[in-house]
Amino acid sequence: MDAEPPLYPEAGAAGPLGDEDQLGVPDGPGAPLDELVGAYPNYNEEEEERRYYRRKRLAVVKNVLAASAGATLTYGVYLGLLQMQLILHYDETYREVKYGNMGLPDIDNKMLMGINVTPIAALLYTPVLIRFFGTKWMMFLAVGIYALFVSTNYWERYYTLVPSAVALGMAIVPLWASMGNYITRMAQKYYEYAHYKQQEERRPPRGSHVPYLVVFQAIFYCLYHLSFACAQLPMVYFLNHYLYDLNHTLYHVESCGTDSHSILSGFNKTVLRTLPRSRNLIVVESVLMAAAFLAMLLVLGLCGAAYRPTEEIDLRSVGWGNIFQLPFKHVRDFRLRHLVPFFIYSGFEVLFACTGLALGYGVCSLGLEWLASLLVAYSLAASAASILGMLGLWLPRSVPLVAGAALHLLLILGLFFWAPTPRVLQHSWALHMAAGLWGVGSAFNKTGLSTLLGTMYEDKERQDFIFTIYHWWQAVAIFVVYLAMSLPMKAKLAVLMVTLLGATASYLWMEQKLRRGVAPRQPRIPRPQHKVRGYRYLEEDNSDESESEAEANQAGGRADGVEEDVPPARPQPGPEPAAGLSRRPVPYEQALGGDGPEEQ
Repeated sequence: MDAEPPLYPEAGAAGPLGDEDQLGVPDGPGAPLDELVGAYPNYNEEEEERRYYRRKRLAVVKNVLAASAGATLTYGVYLGLLQMQLILHYDETYREVKYGNMGLPDIDNKMLMGINVTPIAALLYTPVLIRFFGTKWMMFLAVGIYALFVSTNYWERYYTLVPSAVALGMAIVPLWASMGNYITRMAQKYYEYAHYKQQEERRPPRGSHVPYLVVFQAIFYCLYHLSFACAQLPMVYFLNHYLYDLNHTLYHVESCGTDSHSILSGFNKTVLRTLPRSRNLIVVESVLMAAAFLAMLLVLGLCGAAYRPTEEIDLRSVGWGNIFQLPFKHVRDFRLRHLVPFFIYSGFEVLFACTGLALGYGVCSLGLEWLASLLVAYSLAASAASILGMLGLWLPRSVPLVAGAALHLLLILGLFFWAPTPRVLQHSWALHMAAGLWGVGSAFNKTGLSTLLGTMYEDKERQDFIFTIYHWWQAVAIFVVYLAMSLPMKAKLAVLMVTLLGATASYLWMEQKLRRGVAPRQPRIPRPQHKVRGYRYLEEDNSDESESEAEANQAGGRADGVEEDVPPARPQPGPEPAAGLSRRPVPYEQALGGDGPEEQ
């Protein structure tokens, strides 16, 4: 029986032509070394480089989708659980049967206070946390705190709900500041990977990443606004089966809409026909907990780093005192001062959609069983309108913000003169249309503001400060709405209208200043002060420095025009090296191919 030929030829064995292969090159032990260990003959460096950067671009898109899905799941779980628990705790029979005299309404009030009051202090610690943990790990930590809040609802007690609510309030601003910073950085990285050939020659021009930023912000808010619809799944599939109809819950309600003096005045104290079993509640909470855990895994496993390790080191090395002060120093910039009213209105309008419009107009006239459909209409309209934010690729950047403000102004004027009749379903279509249009205006507001900030502040060492200021003012506005919850509806609408008009006028004034060429005053970012002298900091060409640092280096001094004093070298102990002797090259010089100083 003939032996089977070997699958691979043995090393050093003669080929079919003796000691030479088909190309005439020796194939035995005397073969040239380059032919054995040399480069692959069909290797195309340009094609491999193109494939490499294509994988990098796909990784950036994956990062954006993972961060958006993580935010959607996180807020869908948080809002859905909070809504379900507040409805259950509102029912008198549920409280007395399941919790007795534990004081559940007082616990709920303190829980809401912890969620809404704690973010007021976020301006003091958010930049420090983001620089300490890094953008991606700050997102992961904040999502984990939201999951912690979900887990405490398995055992509803004062010592579980209130501390977790305080921790959640501390994580709100860091989560959103890191999210805004992350999406902006992904747009900048996508531009670098899409134009990698130009990056070898010069730095990208200012505003070059804006088209990618518009697309990524539209994708992010398109997915995020779906969280309001996801939050209604516990209501639709679980809680609605236990609710009374509107004839029972709205029996004592006399006025709605603009005539109401507080949220759901006269609403019945019992809203549940039958009490849900504890086992069913545990199943629902377990599903929500699984979704929160999935959001953590998405951020942890699929979101890549926003900065290279050397960039992270540079961002931390400016000094923790400077990191603490820089958000306050950025108030010198007139652009931020002009945008503060819009930041405040952005917080007002999202909470008015969930409380004033959905409860004061919708539930007050249609009943609690219609709450889910109203918020789903708001969510789907906002998600669809976020895609329209891509029109910013062709329109001026002021169009989305002004269009959203104009739409909200028309709705506020209409709501100001509309008082729907309680227990009448004929105007349900008008309420759903109002909720949908309000969602369209909210989408224009959110995408427009985030894109505007990422466009004006594209230096990587400023972005976390800017988004911290933006979301901190949003948190302040939400806190004000929480304090003014018992105001009459007309007063709330009047405050909304005044804030909206002031925000629009202030923003248009800012754009006018920029067109006139007024230069904004930005605080100087200190240079990184590295305690460890690594090889990466001996390079003359720092690939991680920002454009402002590059201009300062070209000017030959620091950003403020003052050259740094170099301290004189101290004499080293021991005998001086003899002339004519060469030292051994250090590893950095060996990597560059140098042999050290030449012999004299």
